[in-house]
Amino acid sequence: MEWYAVLIIGLTLLLGLFLSGAPIFIAFMIINVAGTLVYFGPAGFGMFANSLYDTTTFPTLIAVPLFILMGEFLFRSGAMDVLYDSLDKLVGRSRLRLYYLSIALSTMFGALSGAAMGVVAMLGRSLFPGLIARGYDRGISTGTILAGASLAPIIPPSILVIIIGSLAQVSIARLLIAGIIPGLILAGLFLAYIMLRVKLDPGRAPAVADDIGDVTWGDRGVAVLKMIPFTIIILGVLGTIMAGIATPEESAGTGVLGTLIVARIYGRLNYRLIRDACDSTARITAMILAIMMSSKMFGQLLAFSGSTTALVGFISDVEVNRWVLLFILMAVPFLLCLFIDQVALMLVVIPIYMPLLQPLGFDPIWFWLLFLINITLGGITPPFGYTMFAFKGVQPSVPMTDIYNASWPFVFIFLIGMLIFAAFPGVVTWLPNLL
Repeated sequence: MEWYAVLIIGLTLLLGLFLSGAPIFIAFMIINVAGTLVYFGPAGFGMFANSLYDTTTFPTLIAVPLFILMGEFLFRSGAMDVLYDSLDKLVGRSRLRLYYLSIALSTMFGALSGAAMGVVAMLGRSLFPGLIARGYDRGISTGTILAGASLAPIIPPSILVIIIGSLAQVSIARLLIAGIIPGLILAGLFLAYIMLRVKLDPGRAPAVADDIGDVTWGDRGVAVLKMIPFTIIILGVLGTIMAGIATPEESAGTGVLGTLIVARIYGRLNYRLIRDACDSTARITAMILAIMMSSKMFGQLLAFSGSTTALVGFISDVEVNRWVLLFILMAVPFLLCLFIDQVALMLVVIPIYMPLLQPLGFDPIWFWLLFLINITLGGITPPFGYTMFAFKGVQPSVPMTDIYNASWPFVFIFLIGMLIFAAFPGVVTWLPNLL
C-alpha cells in the first residue's frame, strides 16, 4: 500500500473516532492495536508495551503532575482571591477598570497556573457577574475572559509546553521561556482592542467607575505587599529556569513548594486542601499520560509504515515557498480545531510535523511556539472550543451563540499576533537565546 494511502486511512479512522465521541485515549489505542496487528502480528505487542512504558517514564514528564499540583493548590487555597483584590486596587477608578482587571488577572493567573479552563472558570464565576451588574458590555466581557484565559498555556508554566517539548524533542526550558514575550504582547493587543472598541462605541462601558471608592496610595502600597508572596512562585519557576540553575522538572518542584508557602502565608493551608489537590492531580495526570503514551505509539507506527519519511521527502521536493508551507502547516490545525478536540489534534499532528522542520529550515522553538498559540486558539474557536464550554459551565444563563460571537474578535487578534511572531521571529527567540 502506498504511503499516502496509509496516512490518509490512519488519520481518517482516527478523526472519525474522535468525532464519534470516543475518548481520546481509546481512539488512539484502537488504531494502535489495529496497526500493530497489521504490521507485526501478535508478536508486536511486546514492542507495543515497551513503547507505552518508555513514553510514560520519560523524565521530563515529571513536570506535568507538579505543574498541575501547583495550579490545584493555588485555586483551592483561595490565594487567587488575594491577587484579585490587590490588582483591583492597583487598577484604580478607570471606567474600563474591570476590562483591564480581567486581562491583568488572566495574565497573572496564567503565570501562576498554566490552566486555561481553571482561569476561565474562576473569572467566569467571580468577575463576569460584576461586569454585567455594573453596565459593561456582555460580549466584550465574555471575550476578555475567554481570551485572557487562553494566555495561560502560552505564559509559563504550561502543561501543553511540556507535552509539545516531550513529543517534539525540543528544549522544554527554552520553549517555556519563549512564551513570555508573545503572551505579554497578546495581552497588550487585547487591551488595545478594548480601548478602541469603547472609544468607537462609548456605550460598551459605564460612564464612570462608581463601583469602587477612592483608592489611596496607602491602599496601593498594601496591595503591592499582599502580592509579594506570589513572587516566590514566579521566581521559583521562571527565575530558576532563566538563571540556568534548574531544569523544568526541578523548577516545577520549586513552584509547588512556593504555592504551599503562599497558602500558608495566607492561612489557607490544611490537610483537606492537600488531600483534594493531590487527588485531582492524580486523576488529571493519569488522563494526560494515557493520551500521551497512546499518541506516541501512533507516531511510531506512522514512522514504521514509511509514511513519515515519504511525507518529508514529498514536502522537500515541492517547489513552493517555505512561508507558503508554514501557512499551510498552521492553517490545517486551525481549521480542524473548529471540529476536533485541539489536544487530540495536537498529539496527532506533532509526530507528522516534527521531521518537516529541518528540511524547511524553521527554528524549532519558534515553530512550536507558533503551533502552541495555534492550538491554544482552538479553545476559543467555535464551535467546539473547550474554554468556551468551561465558561458556559459556570455561566449557564449566557447563550452559546453569545459566547461564540464574543470569541471571534479575539480569535482574529490571536491571528494578528501570530502574523507578528511569524514575521519577526526574534520576538519569540530572543529571550530563550539568552539561556
